[in-house]
Amino acid sequence: MPDANVRIPEEAKDRLAAIAAAEGLSLRAYLARLAETLLTPAERAERAAKALATLKEWTGYAPTDADQRDLDNELDRRLAQVKPR
Repeated sequence: MPDANVRIPEEAKDRLAAIAAAEGLSLRAYLARLAETLLTPAERAERAAKALATLKEWTGYAPTDADQRDLDNELDRRLAQVKPR
């Protein structure tokens, strides 16, 4: 596969290179691995739909959009209460 050049700020490149080095990888290898492991918005939506279908199949629970918003708000509220270490 041919390489591509990507323009990013020098500070971002240096940070990514340091993270890669800490994992024993070159920046090229780290970015290739990152690209393989991250999901696109469409892939995330597909996985979420499959998870909801499985949840409904296994438990009969089918949360509405309002249920999901309420649960998301509750999770956000609880996460806001957690003090960073």
